[in-house]
Amino acid sequence: MSKKILLLANNCTGLLSFRKEVLEAFVKNGYEVTVSIPADSRIPEVEAIGCRVIPVKNLSRRGTNFIKDIALLREYLTLIKSVKPDVILTYTIKPNVYGGLAASLADIPYIVNITGLGTALEYPGILQKITTALYRIGMRKANCIFFQNEGNREFFESRNIRNEVHRLIPGSGVNLSKFEVGNYPEDETVRFIFISRLMKPKGIEEYFTAAKHFRNLRKDVEFHILGSAEDDYTLELEQLQNDGTVIYHGQQKDVRPYIRQSHCLIHPTYYPEGMSNVILEASASGRPVITTRRHGCMEAVDDGSTGFLFNERDTSGLISCIERFLSLSNTEKAQMGINARRKMEKEFDRNIVIASYIDAINNALRTKR
Repeated sequence: MSKKILLLANNCTGLLSFRKEVLEAFVKNGYEVTVSIPADSRIPEVEAIGCRVIPVKNLSRRGTNFIKDIALLREYLTLIKSVKPDVILTYTIKPNVYGGLAASLADIPYIVNITGLGTALEYPGILQKITTALYRIGMRKANCIFFQNEGNREFFESRNIRNEVHRLIPGSGVNLSKFEVGNYPEDETVRFIFISRLMKPKGIEEYFTAAKHFRNLRKDVEFHILGSAEDDYTLELEQLQNDGTVIYHGQQKDVRPYIRQSHCLIHPTYYPEGMSNVILEASASGRPVITTRRHGCMEAVDDGSTGFLFNERDTSGLISCIERFLSLSNTEKAQMGINARRKMEKEFDRNIVIASYIDAINNALRTKR
């Protein structure tokens, strides 16, 4: 009989964008895969891979409603009883905590993926203490805990949360076939691009400030933006676009054409993420990256070789990196992009991540026997 995998996640888009190849590999290897995610219009895309999807009702990505979280735990226990999985995989905080607790109560092997600490763990305070306690409970019987950067792993190790089963993987990896190297732009206008949700922790304000700085200094520089405006930057964004400071493209399902037209990605984030997927995608496409010295970003960039690094929330540091980039010849900029692609091929190929999952699953199944 086929072994059954139950995968718990908090949204469909992230699953398809960063774990589609993982699901495909599970199905190809003969596993019977069930996915539990909130209801979404893209669920048929998950089913087309060959997975069974059971929507979860009580999962709220944000919020700390204890009653609803208990309802989520009960829902997961009922789901496990129905599916009877041989191993469970969990992603993001609530599936990790409550899915992990449900798996341990049901005595099912489970593998956890820490895709970033999130704001609940990032900053000291009562919420951090509560979340840490929940993680300690949820992880107490985990067979494997995957981390996407060393900083996140150090956080868990310092709090002695199941240290003996920690493993480091290169984020979600990047699909090197999907994100191919395009010809580096040769025109005189240098185009920088910001691809993310427009929210303060993603560094949008630093990006705005840098764009304003260069507006009157350089007529051969453009600052492009892709992403949904989650915080209220609508008015400022409109003003900056009207005076030519930035060029806003809205939210785009396929970012590849915009990356190909750009000379460099700027990712000034200080958001607590595991590994920045947009950095991996731009680098795989042969584009240099300017980003912060922050775990989840700096691991993917070799300073001075594949891009430039600056301290988070340091606008002057960002401007200095942009000036350094502009001082390079087009040949030197293009070589940075080539270096970035080579780094992705060596360290961040999504197949590395898939192999790690398969190995962890096989190990978990052996412990169950």
